[in-house]
Amino acid sequence: MTQERVSFGSKLGMVLATAGSAVGLGNVWRFPYMAGDNGGAAFILIYIMCIMLLGIPCMMSEFIIGRHGAANTARAYSRMDTHKAWRFVGLMGVLTGFLITGYYAGACSISSPRAWAS
Repeated sequence: MTQERVSFGSKLGMVLATAGSAVGLGNVWRFPYMAGDNGGAAFILIYIMCIMLLGIPCMMSEFIIGRHGAANTARAYSRMDTHKAWRFVGLMGVLTGFLITGYYAGACSISSPRAWAS
């Protein structure tokens, strides 16, 4: 029995989902503070330059690996090559997602007013 893979309905939906997962809480909470505290426009220009030089190539490589592997994160990397190091890279990607989720859960609970109400 072969199951058909689910895909995005449009390119815009895929780009918005990628951007939403990449932005993260750090950019939402810390970016305005850092921009105001460290020179405003100069900080924003450096930030945009880093996004262009680092963020976009990383995103494109993830797209290429995902299309080539046509599988989940851990399996897509192991399909790239038979060497065990690629399987480790895929598993580290999954572990990183779990660690980031745990960090955000802790950060949200600490910053919540209800956490300190009792």
